[in-house]
Amino acid sequence: MKEYRVYWIKEEFARHYYYKSDILYRFIKEYDQKQFRTDLVTQFHFITKGFPKDSIIYQLTKQPNITIKKNNGHIEIENNYNFISLLIDEKQIKFRCETLQDAESLLFPTLRKFHPYLFITGNSYENFGWISPVKTNVGYNSEQVLYS
Repeated sequence: MKEYRVYWIKEEFARHYYYKSDILYRFIKEYDQKQFRTDLVTQFHFITKGFPKDSIIYQLTKQPNITIKKNNGHIEIENNYNFISLLIDEKQIKFRCETLQDAESLLFPTLRKFHPYLFITGNSYENFGWISPVKTNVGYNSEQVLYS
């Protein structure tokens, strides 16, 4: 099983680093490896939000056709085809699954209800990205005229 982590990035930082996700990935990896550095800890806590554990668990239980088991702080979610094991910490969600498709069907729909700027990293290799595409509001000016 592969292990991943999800981080809730505050909107102002997510918008700035959405297309610079490699920088965000390197920062998170450095934070994970060097938590003794107070500057990294301060920056990490400044750009991330905490996960509402009880609300997430409640929303997961409302999904149809899935089974949820709580086991010593870990949560196991499964349906007929997919399985995922997760642990919700204050600033990250750690989960394990065979493929990201398992997470896409069991976990990600619930997480998207909370916030669109969730950043996911893989622990065993350089795999990272956003859980949702960026939403852009393109303003339309009715006074603009296009000429060919």
